[in-house]
Amino acid sequence: MRIWYDTEFVEDGRTIDLLSIGMVAEDGRELYRVNDDPNVMQRAIERDWIRDNVVKHLPVRLGPPGSFTWSWNQNHPDAGAIRYYERIRGDVLEFIRAGNPAELWAWYAAYDHVAYAQLFGKMIDLPDGCPMWTNDLRQEVHRLGNPELPISNQADHHALADARELRDRHLWLDQYQDKWS
Repeated sequence: MRIWYDTEFVEDGRTIDLLSIGMVAEDGRELYRVNDDPNVMQRAIERDWIRDNVVKHLPVRLGPPGSFTWSWNQNHPDAGAIRYYERIRGDVLEFIRAGNPAELWAWYAAYDHVAYAQLFGKMIDLPDGCPMWTNDLRQEVHRLGNPELPISNQADHHALADARELRDRHLWLDQYQDKWS
């Protein structure tokens, strides 16, 4: 079963720390989780690009401009997605195993795969049923001659919205390939 996913993360060139993960399965199931680690969130708040493009979608309330303070916003529609890291790992494992055999897909998938795999520790620690690689839909677009994809109506850098968009792009590419094969 195909599972499309996206992660949002903070990285410094050495580490990739998960902020959120969104997954959409072929059977219609969806999963969205936000990491409750305050240290990871603080690092996200302190990075201009991440604060301006990713954090605005997360269930956080920012302090005054320039203060880099924040708190969880329990009134945000995604507040129920906030989970501690170990719980996210368990939820992702359950989600993937429910679609066994799972086939993972992401857009520019390298970092997403690392963020996903690190939920379980080292790559050799991936549990049974969890793929050791993620297929890259961007690479598939290139293979098919870079057709112009439909315009997105989803929010950029919201992990679940991006996973839904990835699914929609993939289904469009399936039709495109069938039409031109």
